[in-house]
Amino acid sequence: MRELLASIRYDYWILPALLILPLIGAALVLVSGRATPSDEDEVVSGAAFGPRRLATIVFALEFLLSLGLWWSFDPTFAGWQQTFDRKWIPLWGIRFTLGLDGISLMMVLLTTFIMLLASYGSWTYIRRKTRTYYALMLVLTTGMLGVFMALDLFLFYIMWEVMLIPMYFIVGIWGGERRIYASLKFFIYTMVGSLLMLVGIVYVGAAAQAAPNFSYDAILNTARISPTAAYWLFGAFFLAFAVKVPMFPLHTWLPDAHVEAPTAGSVVLASIMLKLGTYGFLRLAVPLFPGAAMNPTVRTIVLALAVIGIVYGALVSLVQPDFKKLVAYSSVSHLGFVMLGIFALTVQSVQGALMVMINHGLSTGALFFLIGMIYERRHTRLIESYGGIARVVPMFAALLTLVTLSSIGVPGTNGFIGEFLVLLGAFRTTPVMTLIATTSVIIAAAYLLWAIQRILFNPLDKPENEHIPDLNRRELLLMAPLVAGIIWLGVYPAPVLRRMQVSAEQFVRTVESRAAQRTAVAPEER
Repeated sequence: MRELLASIRYDYWILPALLILPLIGAALVLVSGRATPSDEDEVVSGAAFGPRRLATIVFALEFLLSLGLWWSFDPTFAGWQQTFDRKWIPLWGIRFTLGLDGISLMMVLLTTFIMLLASYGSWTYIRRKTRTYYALMLVLTTGMLGVFMALDLFLFYIMWEVMLIPMYFIVGIWGGERRIYASLKFFIYTMVGSLLMLVGIVYVGAAAQAAPNFSYDAILNTARISPTAAYWLFGAFFLAFAVKVPMFPLHTWLPDAHVEAPTAGSVVLASIMLKLGTYGFLRLAVPLFPGAAMNPTVRTIVLALAVIGIVYGALVSLVQPDFKKLVAYSSVSHLGFVMLGIFALTVQSVQGALMVMINHGLSTGALFFLIGMIYERRHTRLIESYGGIARVVPMFAALLTLVTLSSIGVPGTNGFIGEFLVLLGAFRTTPVMTLIATTSVIIAAAYLLWAIQRILFNPLDKPENEHIPDLNRRELLLMAPLVAGIIWLGVYPAPVLRRMQVSAEQFVRTVESRAAQRTAVAPEER
């Protein structure tokens, strides 16, 4: 397979193609036939390539193109692969540079996979302004992929802003009753952090040896930043990425955005957009400013916030009456494990953090899809509105139980391996905080099992629940790839771990060595 891909020069054109294709698709969707309430109506009206079908075809092609990265990627090579480099704004030292390592590879594949499912999962939920909705979803894809691929810091910032605007409109137009409040809160929180990051990017670009230069490698290797400036810069990047994770106490935008967003919006937020924050720490905040990030005081503060978020998110989930809000707060807890793994700074904990990022995308995305499916039938997300529906919708009950177990982290499902590696690796460097974080595993079992008990297995005492239709073929087809991923990564995660291992090792080695160098020269620079 690798020889076949090499014969068509796949490495040369694939990354820019993955960015351009969704933009072309968005333009085609906007000029496509009139949007109709369902795909069947599109067929009746003669719109064989209406907005829903056309967008889903584009997303399917995007996913198929990205799959070649799995085979063309060399897991033994620690440098950038599939690189693409062109001049963009030479006067400012800005280039259009793209590339992948083992970390960004998995995020790109997760993005193209989830966006295909999000498009297909919106067919019956989105019934107005369909062309605009799917065009925004395609533009959003370009922004998210650009963040994961960018090797120029200015390009990274542009892509970061590109993916913010479509999600603002998706929540604000197709969301729930409080959609305007939720979308504005999401926009303001993210924009403030973005502006701080922009200031930091301009500073480090000017500090490069061949200034101005925004190349990631050039800044990483030649930027001369004083220890005092490094702390301020790390703080700016920290706030930008901590909001996006989101870390406690900057998480308050998340429950509102999740609850008010349409189903696919919630899936994309949880499965991909939250990972942009943790990816920012892995790619920029920690490697560029290792002396500040690994300072014992700073590191302890970040680890403490991560652990507080882990336990706090689990405890708040325990008392939520709204099933969607329960899952939203559980994301605060799960992403806290990622931050614990990154700042514990062992190869095992970093690999575990990356696995949690992937697995959270699958499990929480599946939960939001299932919540959306039952909401379309009953138009309520309150847990108390259900009870005993397992006997009415057995397929829904089976899938909800499986996905819930994966979110808890039961062995044999995808959720187990990531959290296990994080706890195993973090215990070597921060045992006390790791023990505290472990308590959330028990709390997670409590809030999720209690929720599905009240939804699926309590007495069927509400007449309106007695005739709920079970999942149809389209919904089962939508859930099948997620279930396959949950089982595959739970039983045999080795191929994914192998592709991330060299990059995780290089991340730990680079941060440790650079942090030691900064510590050694800091007294002289002061």
